[in-house]
Amino acid sequence: MSLSTKPRTTKKAQLIKLLGTKAGSDIATLSDKLGWQHHTTRAAMSGLRKDGFTIIASKPSGGGLAKYRIHSELAAVSEASHGA
Repeated sequence: MSLSTKPRTTKKAQLIKLLGTKAGSDIATLSDKLGWQHHTTRAAMSGLRKDGFTIIASKPSGGGLAKYRIHSELAAVSEASHGA
């Protein structure tokens, strides 16, 4: 491995980043950005919950898709320090 090689960004790290935004994201958008099917995205979010992340869903009052986001900043900081 040469010094010019950048560390690989994992899909899990990408998912954490997408869920870490203030607005959050819906399953369809997450799936599109990660190149996953919807059931794979939901399973990955379940895995994050098992890892200690608090993920909350909010449904728009006018209808539409639920938005998911990481609620616990402590969990996101802890995951980043473990080299996600």
